[in-house]
Amino acid sequence: MLEALGLSATAGQVYQAMLDRPGDGIDELAAHCLLLPGQVHDSLDELGELMLVRASAEHPGRMRAVDPSIGLADLAARQEADLAARQAALAASRAAVARMVADRAEHRSAHGERLLGIDAIQHRLEQMGRATTREVLSSQPGTQRPEDLDASRPADAEALARGITIRTLYQDSNRHQPHAAHYAHWLLGLGGEVRTAPTIPQRIVIVDRRQALVPIDPEDTRKGALHVTEPGILDALLSLYEQAWNTAVPLGASTPDDPATGLTPTERELLRLLGSGLTDDTAAQRLGISARTVGRHMASIMERLGATSRFEAGIKATQQGWL
Repeated sequence: MLEALGLSATAGQVYQAMLDRPGDGIDELAAHCLLLPGQVHDSLDELGELMLVRASAEHPGRMRAVDPSIGLADLAARQEADLAARQAALAASRAAVARMVADRAEHRSAHGERLLGIDAIQHRLEQMGRATTREVLSSQPGTQRPEDLDASRPADAEALARGITIRTLYQDSNRHQPHAAHYAHWLLGLGGEVRTAPTIPQRIVIVDRRQALVPIDPEDTRKGALHVTEPGILDALLSLYEQAWNTAVPLGASTPDDPATGLTPTERELLRLLGSGLTDDTAAQRLGISARTVGRHMASIMERLGATSRFEAGIKATQQGWL
């Protein structure tokens, strides 16, 4: 749990020991935790930056652990505020990229090319995969089809065997899809990196930070794609991707409920989407889930709020700071 809040394993161990043994000094903590004194010093510096330790008034020169009900709650609140700010920046970047890509999609030049149809897209992806020398970044929204994942295995395995970095973003809904979860864990086992978030940018593939594919129509990615090599657009796409990556959760790590509201990340994002005026169907599409699942989430939220209608739920969620 502490690692999910940003603490290293060593700092978490020292923090727990300080709570259990408030009178121990550096040497005692090191002996208890089976660490070197220097490691304890480093952990105290880390805990100090996170405001989880303070100078002891009773033992001058020593530090004391801040009670978890205060320290960890404050840390979670700061992280939540930071995450909200990054998500807002991500939304603004997503809109800016969408406008930029739309402006460029009508033109074919030395820096961009329209690829029409799934065959043309697959052919260009194969070319890009063979040419990569460093990394492949991709954002894969929605539910992944088993046949698409199976088709990706040979190229992904070959790239990872060559030492290529592969970073892939999926939506949280894929954690509950057996074939998608199995593929993601397979990718992790070969050295790839996989993260998930409730919502992620449109489908993007970026190779070596020098070329990218984005859909011509985000609503139907099989219609065609724009092959981009123009530095300005690539910089915008990379910025959008990195913001999304930094707000996502690594596969294998838990996605803890909000300690203040009890909302899961998906529930919080659902409230935000519905609060912005989206319909159930559109919100479901953004989250990569079904409209029926949206209904179940809302029923659960209404029950927790003690609301008898969505309108009342919206008011109460706003009053309680959930929106």
